[in-house]
Amino acid sequence: MTAPFSQSVEISLKVNGERVRRMVDARRHLIDFLRLDLGLTGSHAGCEQGVCGACTVRVDGTIVRGCLTLAAQLDGADVWTVEGVTETGEIADLQDEFVARNALQCGYCTPGMLLTAAELLNADAAPARAHIREHISGNYCRCTGYEAIVDAIEATTARRCGMPVPALKEAAE
Repeated sequence: MTAPFSQSVEISLKVNGERVRRMVDARRHLIDFLRLDLGLTGSHAGCEQGVCGACTVRVDGTIVRGCLTLAAQLDGADVWTVEGVTETGEIADLQDEFVARNALQCGYCTPGMLLTAAELLNADAAPARAHIREHISGNYCRCTGYEAIVDAIEATTARRCGMPVPALKEAAE
């Protein structure tokens, strides 16, 4: 006789550097676990189909879509949210450039954009503008038209590499 399928699973993982142990519904998505169970509401549930990037978080060093990942899959994993990388200061310069260049407006996509940009800059210290565009293309932004986001990432790259930082663009009068 086979054992019945369990409705819940115990997981133990690190979230933003802290050990977390919880019983979770076997079907609970990572984004819901983070937001509803742990109160980490920085990342958002957007399309819930893995297309928009609003739910982007980092698992074991790689960004993933929290709406496509089951929390039960992550036993033993190392998960970082925008709150965690903000607290460590890892993305402080990137956040400063997003503000300076008005690369966030409604802010819904911003956490996913920041984690996606951080992944790019960790892999490539000086990506070309076209590479920046390509890397963030999986994250939807309905407000900015992406120019300001690309500008912010490019400026962060320049600062980190000790290169001249592109000037801020004047606001239209």
